[in-house]
Amino acid sequence: MWEVIKDFIFSCIEFFYNFCGDWGLAIIIVTVIFRLIMAPIMHKQAKSNFQMQKIQPKIQEIQKKYADDQVTQSQEMQKVYADAKYNPLTGCIPMLLQMPIFIALFQTLREMGDRVGDGNVSFYGIVPDLIMTPSGALTVGFGTFVPYLILMLLFAGATFAPMIITQRHNQNQDQKRQMYMMAVVMSLMMLWISWSSPAGVLLFWGVSSLLGIAQNQFSTWYYKKQDKKIEAEKATEVKPVKVEVTRKEKKPRPKKKR
Repeated sequence: MWEVIKDFIFSCIEFFYNFCGDWGLAIIIVTVIFRLIMAPIMHKQAKSNFQMQKIQPKIQEIQKKYADDQVTQSQEMQKVYADAKYNPLTGCIPMLLQMPIFIALFQTLREMGDRVGDGNVSFYGIVPDLIMTPSGALTVGFGTFVPYLILMLLFAGATFAPMIITQRHNQNQDQKRQMYMMAVVMSLMMLWISWSSPAGVLLFWGVSSLLGIAQNQFSTWYYKKQDKKIEAEKATEVKPVKVEVTRKEKKPRPKKKR
């Protein structure tokens, strides 16, 4: 079954290659299609992340207040989740759903050399060989290595950027520093992985991650806009209506003649 999925993915890449005449562009087109299919799922994940950002200050306050009472802390956090209609598992499910497709695409691109054979797998001459790894390109010469180096930096940067973006509004400085450190470590790890990965894999990952960042930014902007609209409507409903009453000046009463 798994091989059938990979064969189907390669057939899609091959179809677009026959249409546009370039393997690199075919990989980009399939990556864009993959992102479009995953868009509704990623949109829900972005909504979950936005909800978490909104309740984060309350969560931190509860963790600090009930640091020595884990049972009460858990109960209070569940109340906050219920009031915000937030489910912690919602953010994980979309990632789990897209992982099989992502892994199949990843493995298919790693096997491109075996599938294409002796054909020239390039990206408009910018990347001369999408099957070659950066380590292999460096043995040819530094000039050949430069586009592979750019793909490596894109590969690592696409991991670093989302982790930094999500921490922009985090008020917990200790947590923010920990996430920054983790982002640096993860980026270095991705550089190490990319050193022995085919350029086609790096191209797919880089384009996919950039599209993911753009989509996440759009979703976050959309939910912020919706949230402001809801808050404005609530403020209008609660705001009391002021009625200005102008009191007429009393005329003096006529005195009765005796």
